[in-house]
Amino acid sequence: MNDVVLDIALKHAGEMGGLLPCLHEVQERLGYIPAQAHGQLAEAFSLSAAEVHGVISFYHDFRDAPASKLAVQICCAEACQAVGSRELESHAPQTLGVDFGETHASGAYRLERVYCLGNCACGPSVRVGDVVHGRVNLAELSGLVAQGADA
Repeated sequence: MNDVVLDIALKHAGEMGGLLPCLHEVQERLGYIPAQAHGQLAEAFSLSAAEVHGVISFYHDFRDAPASKLAVQICCAEACQAVGSRELESHAPQTLGVDFGETHASGAYRLERVYCLGNCACGPSVRVGDVVHGRVNLAELSGLVAQGADA
């Protein structure tokens, strides 16, 4: 296991509920949680590797592979679904050339589902980097992503 991951795991292993703070710290330090460390993390916390993987995959903020700094997030909450986010969600992978949860081959951005950007009155909403855009349609999505990647 990476020495950084091991040090962080040992620091949190004795804490009640220490896995989440450990995972947050690992991701903060490395930018992701290495997939090859899941088994060792499981051992440090007396869990199965499947349990560790389950926690990492359940929370959308955790990644087990390096990702682009630019996130493209499509709101999939009910308010946005009611005004068109389902179309964005259905066609974004083909339009942007990347599946949800993955980083584009160019490394320029990653595509993510989120469940509320706090812009419900102006849905469907998309966040590109730190900028939330409202009333986004599929035709505008690529341009917003290109604009965000250029920033």
